[in-house]
Amino acid sequence: MSARADSEASSLDKLKLAAAAGVFLAGVVGFYYFEAESALLRALGMVVVAAVAIAIAVSSQYGRNAWAFAREARQELRKVVWPTRQESMQTTLIVLVMVVIVAIILWLMDMFFLWGVGALVSPGG
Repeated sequence: MSARADSEASSLDKLKLAAAAGVFLAGVVGFYYFEAESALLRALGMVVVAAVAIAIAVSSQYGRNAWAFAREARQELRKVVWPTRQESMQTTLIVLVMVVIVAIILWLMDMFFLWGVGALVSPGG
């Protein structure tokens, strides 16, 4: 019996998501249809349409899951310890120095291989 309820809820959720997409698509079409109107009014209309579409989408299980994921991601982002300016500058300098060192090593290897291939191809010359 719960499988049937899950199936009905799932189809209802899909219907809600389709309705949200339809509302948003209608808003986009309306935005371009009323291009003679003020850009500010059209932009405000799109904000309202987007808010309605999001509200419809969040009422589905998929939308609630996405909203919970976004909230949890925001909480995790607050826990990040960002580097100071000095740490960022030091790390950038270390990366630049390493890039130059690796570039020189690769250049030297290229010159060695060029010399080796040249010696093999033209042994007398």
